[in-house]
Amino acid sequence: MDYASTILSKLPGASRRDHGVGRLVDTLKTYLPDDHVDQVLRAYTFGAGAHDGQTRKSGEPYITHPIAVAQELADMHLDAQAITAAILHDVVEDTSASLDDIEEHFGHEVAQLVDAVSKLDQIQFRSRAEAQAESFRKMMLAMIEDIRVILVKLSDRLHNMQTLGAMPADKKKRIARETLDIYAPIANRLGINRLKIKLEDLGFMHLYPFRYRVLEKALKKSKGSQRQIVKRISEEFSKALEEEGIKGDVVGREKHLYSIYKKMTEKKRLLSDIVDVYGFRIIVDDVNTCYQTLGLVHGLYKPMPGRFKDYIAIPRINGYQSLHTTLFGPKGLPLEVQIRTREMDRVAEAGVASHWIYKADEKADATPQRRAREWLSNLAEIQQSGTSEEFLESVKVDLFPDKIYVFTPKGDIMPLPKGATTVDFAYAVHTDIGDRCVAAKIDRALVPLRTQLQNGQTVEVITARGAKPNPHWLTFVRSAKARTAIRNHMKNLRAVESVDLGKRLLDKSLKDLGSSLRKVGKVRMASVLEELELKDASELFEQLGLGERLAPLTARILVGVGEESETDDRGVAGLIIAGTEGMVISYARCCHPIPGDVVMGYLTAGRGIVIHRNTCGNLSNFRKQPEKWISVTWEKEIDRDFSCQIQTETRNRTGVLAEVAATIADCGSNIEQVEVLGRHEDCSILTFLLSVKDRNHLAKIMRNVRNMPNVMRVSRDCA
Repeated sequence: MDYASTILSKLPGASRRDHGVGRLVDTLKTYLPDDHVDQVLRAYTFGAGAHDGQTRKSGEPYITHPIAVAQELADMHLDAQAITAAILHDVVEDTSASLDDIEEHFGHEVAQLVDAVSKLDQIQFRSRAEAQAESFRKMMLAMIEDIRVILVKLSDRLHNMQTLGAMPADKKKRIARETLDIYAPIANRLGINRLKIKLEDLGFMHLYPFRYRVLEKALKKSKGSQRQIVKRISEEFSKALEEEGIKGDVVGREKHLYSIYKKMTEKKRLLSDIVDVYGFRIIVDDVNTCYQTLGLVHGLYKPMPGRFKDYIAIPRINGYQSLHTTLFGPKGLPLEVQIRTREMDRVAEAGVASHWIYKADEKADATPQRRAREWLSNLAEIQQSGTSEEFLESVKVDLFPDKIYVFTPKGDIMPLPKGATTVDFAYAVHTDIGDRCVAAKIDRALVPLRTQLQNGQTVEVITARGAKPNPHWLTFVRSAKARTAIRNHMKNLRAVESVDLGKRLLDKSLKDLGSSLRKVGKVRMASVLEELELKDASELFEQLGLGERLAPLTARILVGVGEESETDDRGVAGLIIAGTEGMVISYARCCHPIPGDVVMGYLTAGRGIVIHRNTCGNLSNFRKQPEKWISVTWEKEIDRDFSCQIQTETRNRTGVLAEVAATIADCGSNIEQVEVLGRHEDCSILTFLLSVKDRNHLAKIMRNVRNMPNVMRVSRDCA
């Protein structure tokens, strides 16, 4: 009895087929040596012990999930390390076992795979969206080093989708949407057709359950008649191949529901129009026979003009190769035919997993692996675009399956997203080419940079030394790489210009106070930078240049003006509003602050410090930027008038407006503006903009107005 059989026979309270591990072993034995199968079984005993007592939402033992994921990978003939990692992928996250434990028992490689696949639960995120995006970023970047990470993740997602029925409805829809938006396109991008189809159909079923059931029912009804037609045409193709002496297999292709649904929505066609399109796959031994078979089927049925695609000469972005043609079949029925070699068929179904390669020095031999790695290597550049959410959006754009193929002047093929422009092409060649491009030629004719490219065109980019990206390009570029590179250039450019501007603004403000940057000195600057929690002077200058801080206020802090005044909780000197030399002060018109009100200052780039009452409704918007607040106080003796607004509700009587105006005037106040807000049958609402000295003066005015016989109500208006 071998080690595997021994381990299975000793499992506590379990038969050989328990948890699906028996089937997994049977699959592994078909392509792995015994010692590798033994490692997988050791992982099973470790995982089963760690997950002991845990169940899924469906009520099944938790270990059934990692075994199902491992089975999916075994069906793709992945290596023992990937299968082991699949069995252990939830151990660190959901049990007391650590990565160190996994490394000790199964080696560094398996531990790295498990870590890359694990979610980021230990990090505190501001939102669910950020957590998902950060987890996605980690997973995608791990793929650059080892593509097995995404294969484990895709298989994990597939089994979760297969068992999604136990989840609440809102969670079902969220996971299904994520599957259709991210995971199915990744499977497609890596050429793993079998996974893509399963993920799409399951995502469709859970996101739109009613539409799924209607389509499924309609498709079942049409299958009976379809089967007869498919059988007859398959026999015709097989007979023709045999007569020509060509060895080949003819398979009638099954349509999957999501592809039918997408065709209906995108092409605005009825279900009957799509169901009546019949698909066939002809698999032969070599490339020459593919083209020979194409001529044969075109001889049997007339081809539709413009519907032939040669993906053998120009493979798709994911490495897929095949000849596609559409024929007019019996009674005009459209017949979609794919012709490919056996190797191409294996690649079409398994993609990067078809020739299992994951070491960098072996990647040159296999087209799907090479193409996948070229794409993944770009992710390192794309991920510099900013936040995790931006990275996620960039990659989603890059996953769009609609691609065009253009040529470089040397004849190299360059795949680009549909709708891509000459600027996208320039950045696809190299970031430096994109940054310095000034013009472009398509088929040797000069064209504008925003020109959209078409299949088969030859594109040449003209560059100039010293040229820089134009921010306007962001309005028309389509590829994630181009958009990321342009944004990064703009950020760097803005930062450099802002530093220079901020330095000049601060020096000018210091000169207004009789000082300068040179006089302030390094010691005082370092002290203030520490107080403001900034890394260096460049960061301070950048914030000043971008308007995030005000130069006059910063200058006052540097020279120590106002340090003797009381400071607030955040250590910012309280600013006495009246008589503050060098400071631009204005008073908010939304709340009209006056001496005696509790107020705060808000820093703005254009108006200096704007004073608001603490009860102002607009402050809710400013509270999101606490670094722009400043504690302010009023001088005790202020000899000037301030604008203030009151609102009155008066009875509709002749001369009432004049009476109120006279009362206000008797209190020593001028009326700057009067407005009638509303007039009803028996009352009017009036607002007065007054000039007052302070809160005491305003209180006297309001008291006298309130005591008038025709005034029902008076209040101070505040937004």
